Amino acid sequence: MSLGQLPAATDFAATWNYLEEGLDQIMNRFDEGLTSVRYTLLYSAVHNFCARSHNTISSASFGAANPQRGSANLIGAELYNSLTQYLEAHLKNIRLESEQYMDEDLLQYYTRQWVRYTTAARLINNIFMYLNRYWVKREIDEDKKHDVYDIFTLTLVTWKRILFQYVHHNVIAAVLKLIERQRNGESIETGLIKSVVESFVALGLDSKDTTKSNFSVYKEFFETPFIEATEVYYRTESEKFVSENSVPDYMKKAESRLLEEENRVEMYLHESTHKTLISTCEIVLVKNHSEVISDGFQHLLNLDKQDDLHRMYALLARIPDGLDPLRINFESHVRKAGLGAVERIGQQEKEAVDPKTYVEALLEVHRQYNDLVQTAFNGEAGFVASLDKACGEFVNRNKVCKTSTSKSPELLARFCDSLLKKSAKNPEENELEDVLNSVMTVFKYVEDKDVFQKFYSKMLAKRLVNGTSASDDAEGSMISKLKEACGFEYTSKLQRMLTDMSLSKELNDQFKDVQSHHETSGANADFNVLVLGAGSWPLNPPTTNFNIPDDVVKMYDRFQKFYQNKHSGRKLNWLFQLSKAELKTNYLKASKTGYALQVSAYQMGVLLQYNNATSYAYEELQINTGLSPDAMNPALGILVKARVLLLTNGEKVGDEGSRYELNFDFKSKKVRINLNFSMKTEQKVETDETHKTIEEDRKYLMQAAIVRIMKTRKVMKHIALIEEVITQLQSRFKPKVQDIKKCIDILLEKEFIERAEGQKDMYSYVA
Repeated sequence: MSLGQLPAATDFAATWNYLEEGLDQIMNRFDEGLTSVRYTLLYSAVHNFCARSHNTISSASFGAANPQRGSANLIGAELYNSLTQYLEAHLKNIRLESEQYMDEDLLQYYTRQWVRYTTAARLINNIFMYLNRYWVKREIDEDKKHDVYDIFTLTLVTWKRILFQYVHHNVIAAVLKLIERQRNGESIETGLIKSVVESFVALGLDSKDTTKSNFSVYKEFFETPFIEATEVYYRTESEKFVSENSVPDYMKKAESRLLEEENRVEMYLHESTHKTLISTCEIVLVKNHSEVISDGFQHLLNLDKQDDLHRMYALLARIPDGLDPLRINFESHVRKAGLGAVERIGQQEKEAVDPKTYVEALLEVHRQYNDLVQTAFNGEAGFVASLDKACGEFVNRNKVCKTSTSKSPELLARFCDSLLKKSAKNPEENELEDVLNSVMTVFKYVEDKDVFQKFYSKMLAKRLVNGTSASDDAEGSMISKLKEACGFEYTSKLQRMLTDMSLSKELNDQFKDVQSHHETSGANADFNVLVLGAGSWPLNPPTTNFNIPDDVVKMYDRFQKFYQNKHSGRKLNWLFQLSKAELKTNYLKASKTGYALQVSAYQMGVLLQYNNATSYAYEELQINTGLSPDAMNPALGILVKARVLLLTNGEKVGDEGSRYELNFDFKSKKVRINLNFSMKTEQKVETDETHKTIEEDRKYLMQAAIVRIMKTRKVMKHIALIEEVITQLQSRFKPKVQDIKKCIDILLEKEFIERAEGQKDMYSYVA
């Protein structure tokens, strides 16, 4: 039969012979090439044969109520079965030939045949499209036959049954050998493995939907033995390597091996293997040696080996709970570093600890280990928590804090004071913002935030009253940071202080306007007043009487009158202990222009007496000024020490009968001389008083918390009440259990709460 002549549609034998000759060319002589004419003739042969049988069924249905389909089925089945037999015979030949190959040669042969076979199968599927469309579809849909497939699927099923079942053991063994060679550092042809993998994936057909692959063949025949071989390989290698090398070297090895396996998936494995493969490698390379790896952590920390620390973190992060030992060790290490830094300061400074040195030491430790957490540990939450816990410990419980946990917040407040006070050493404005941010880092760890607030409030008040703030913007910025950290209530009084300063400025301007329109005889003083709200400022009333000097009493009276006219019903309490003055000297030969003495109000009261006489007894000065000895002695002591006054009778300031003469030979290199400063003893008294105030405030806060809790709960057990009080107040300070018990006893006495009948450890609220 010539190629151009199609067989009769009714002659199956002739049709099959014609098709078989075409199949031979497609399967065995593909390099000859199949012309489009030949392809069309082969397609037409299948079409004509199937169309004839289809037409027979259609015409039969017109003449009978129950048409017989037997002949059509037989013709379709015969074509299908003949193709199946052809494929089986072809694959048996391939199988037979494959037996002469082993290892890489077998893979070369297998993949070559697979590519040729599947390429031919797609072409055959197109040629037999008509059989697919009618006979195969009807068989599957109507008779629900599980052993009938579309032609392309049939080619794969036959490959699996006739060839794969017999050669897969040798193929897998060859693939695993090739992969092992690659792991040993040899260069291999990865395309071979990729082709084998693709064939295994293609053969995993879903029995319910042959258009989908269920990976069953790939998983069973490739992935399972591959994973087992991987586990054996790395277990042997890792145990040997870890026994002969250092921990950092082993980690580098494990890291590179894990990366290799990641790349292996991309190179030639199916993506579904990724999870199982990497998980297996993590167990063998990391989990099985996690103890050895984590034991090297402390050594790397001591040497600050950031790259190795990051590698250790990255490896142990791969396994459940792998980072736990590291976090515990890290916390302990940071705590020791912080405590050590503070101890070194104490050894260097024999006197009181300098706030700047102290805070900077705390910050340096935090900065060092925070950087480590961010770089080596990727800012992981567990390490951040360990850092925070360690910092909380060494900030609140170090050598400086041995006497009291409130030492850290006090020193931090003093450091803030030095930053925000006018000084030549102050950082530039943009630098200051950074330093204030770092202050907030330490503040975050301070437990007794109420102590910081109390000291900060007192120091802010001093800066504002004395006009020594470096910048209003910086003061506002710091208060905003504190507000963000602790809420509005924490900073409400601080904010009010700044507001009062603005209002005072307006008030003074108004007073000066009024003064400029009136007679000013006798008012030879430049007078400036701060009017501050008593509730917001931590300022105590004066502890002594004070006779206002005649030189300023007129201005004092005028301001009183001006203020009463403006704010009827308000009372001004004058805090002379905080007032200051500047006096000009006209009596000294040493300076032609005279000196300007910067003094406190009490020192002013003493010195202005010397406009009337040049020598006074202690008792005279006391009567004239109205000052008590506690106020008089420090003021007088500084004037004597500076040699503005000379002590001519008596051993020390304040002695009975002692006299004080004006020193006409007083000299100074400076023209402006500051005599308004407090003695160390005064500073200590002030600090002690602040701590006393804090303790009192805490009692009231604890009592208020207990009442608030009991009012809500009505009835509560003793332990639960104590725990709730601690929870509610820990953002401000950490209450001691003993102090809470004392407050409970006070409230029992005051009958805010009572013991529940018959239950010792139960309290109820008294409405």
